Amino acid sequence: MLISYYSKMKNLILQSIFACILFSSCQPTTSDKQSDIPESKTITKATFVSNPQPVEAREVKTLDLGASAPDFKLPATDGKYYSLSDFKSAKALAIIFTCNHCPTAQAYEGRIISITNDYKDKGLQVIAISPNSPLGLLYEELGYSDLNDDYKEMIVRHKDKNFNFPYLYDGDNEEASLKYGPVATPHAFLFDENRKLVYKGRLDKVEKPGTTNGEDLRVAIDATLEGKEVANPETKTFGCSTKWGWKLEMKKKTNEEWKRREVKIQDIDESGIQTLLENKDSKKLRLINVWATWCGPCIIEFPDFVVLQRMYGARDFEFVSLSADKPEQKDKALKFLKEKHAAFTNYIFSNDDKYALIEAIDPEWNGALPYTLLIEPDGKVVWKQQGEVDFFELKKAIVEHEMIGRYF
Repeated sequence: MLISYYSKMKNLILQSIFACILFSSCQPTTSDKQSDIPESKTITKATFVSNPQPVEAREVKTLDLGASAPDFKLPATDGKYYSLSDFKSAKALAIIFTCNHCPTAQAYEGRIISITNDYKDKGLQVIAISPNSPLGLLYEELGYSDLNDDYKEMIVRHKDKNFNFPYLYDGDNEEASLKYGPVATPHAFLFDENRKLVYKGRLDKVEKPGTTNGEDLRVAIDATLEGKEVANPETKTFGCSTKWGWKLEMKKKTNEEWKRREVKIQDIDESGIQTLLENKDSKKLRLINVWATWCGPCIIEFPDFVVLQRMYGARDFEFVSLSADKPEQKDKALKFLKEKHAAFTNYIFSNDDKYALIEAIDPEWNGALPYTLLIEPDGKVVWKQQGEVDFFELKKAIVEHEMIGRYF
């Protein structure tokens, strides 16, 4: 009896190992995933914990020329808090309201770095403030970025771009931003030695990086440091509108509209998979994820793929899901897709032979699920991952691909 028991246990263990190798990542999973950001991406272990709150709607007035700089106390991406008094020795102070996600803001990051470098020994202090509430930011507004505007992801952007100026977060209650009144990102405010506003507006008039170098702001800085009046103290600014903490209805409406979209699943065979991989019909950057309802990591990470489609779907990008469930489990797969509001192209392999699926997808794939590929329109695979996806790295691979890009 004892021998029989151990024999059965041995068989069960071997079967489990085999099943794990064939269509399972065999990696520990977690249901309390907090962020896509690896610890190595952070500048410092900040003690500040963000807590964005809805803000009462109000009319926002941009600070008048000649007005004193409103004080603030805000956390920065270096883990410190900053107030106006921390910059009291500067002959001039440039406060630039900017953010992570906006393509225009990203287009000007290099110019802000350049201005900081060029004037650091001339008495100018540059600081950047993100005025946006993460609560009001839509997935559909993130199509030019790998990051949203929350505090942790500001830390990542600081490190990625090697910012040489303090980058402050005001997304919890926007108290400081409401006093300054930035209408868009980026929006520059220049103060003289007495902290009176002498210039407000754009850095320059051409968004495309490499064509200008912040001339409008530089002219104002030069005049201010020389003790002269700024000849053109106010210019219009262009960029993404400030995401105030009361702009929640649009987000709610957009989420509800997405949930109402029809969710379908279609059969696909080896020939169909070949066509899918050749990617000649879409002229889009195509992301394919092979998953199954019985695969724990697949189920956990699937909602993040829905987010990717919402982020980049309006651009030259499409997400396609391919279920490795048995053909007779099609209804189960569809039920899951509907629960996750998977309103994009979904397939289920029509052949019960999983090895045929493996060979059709990628002969080099060992069969462990999930499996994800990023494919150009000519069929070239530019990124692939066996097992759970690092969505921080995947989003960066998508947005930095020449078909997508960070700027208009």
